[in-house]
Amino acid sequence: MGARDTTATARRAGLLVRTPSGVLVVTAIASVQFGSAVAATLFDTIGPGGAVWLRLVFGTLILVALRRPRVRGHTRRELLLAALFGLVLAAMNFSFYSALHRIPLGIAVTLEFVGPLGVALAGSRRALDLLWVALAAAGILALTRGGVHHLDPLGVGLALLAGSFWAAYILVNARVGRAFEGGTGLTLAMCVAAVLMTPVGLAQGGSHLFDARSLLLGGVVGMLSSAIPYSFEVEALRRIKTSVFGVLMSIEPAMAAVAGLIVLGQGLAARELVGMALVVAASIGAARGAREPPIAV
Repeated sequence: MGARDTTATARRAGLLVRTPSGVLVVTAIASVQFGSAVAATLFDTIGPGGAVWLRLVFGTLILVALRRPRVRGHTRRELLLAALFGLVLAAMNFSFYSALHRIPLGIAVTLEFVGPLGVALAGSRRALDLLWVALAAAGILALTRGGVHHLDPLGVGLALLAGSFWAAYILVNARVGRAFEGGTGLTLAMCVAAVLMTPVGLAQGGSHLFDARSLLLGGVVGMLSSAIPYSFEVEALRRIKTSVFGVLMSIEPAMAAVAGLIVLGQGLAARELVGMALVVAASIGAARGAREPPIAV
């Protein structure tokens, strides 16, 4: 049985190795955004907190099955770092899903993207980077002023808060990657995040968390939003420059808009599409000139 499992794992790993890096990254992006769209269909029943909890629980179970984390052999400081990473993961996902409950997916992801954009621009002294800041600011103004959706101010604030946690995720993840081998640090962090979200998930979702539909869709979200993208991105980062990876990741807002339209029927006004395009352009420009990886996985 062990030999069969090893052979199957090797085949899956070989398939990822043979897949072009660009395809892996784009597939990971699509997986995350369609996972978010599926999660949004659960909000009326179990709330954003319940959806986040199910995503984290199923994502954790999948990651633990793939990589059993070892606590032994790590210092207290390293374990605290993993716990901090888990706290950031829980806060990032909860604030984002809470924003998604109030504003369209494409807009929520675009606003959230100010986090990694800020990390990419942090410490830069190039005059050209002022252009990217101006483009991003213009895009955010276009998104938040006018339009047919009359955006919920709390939803906008939550999306920007999620962006700040995304920036923290990037910075903490880089340290976790140096402290733990493979995906051990991420798996431990997911365990912590799932535990932290349990009270919120139970409070918002109640008994509906354990309905067949909630469990089924929660498993789909955990697979689409955690297991698939994490595995694909880690493999892609082994073979491509981080600047290229950052440019590819910049299509996330556009992919989110597509997922929101297909799954949730969320159309966007012309002003909102222009705002999204400006933020994407700013992100691409910042990623191409960044010295450090704009996105850490």
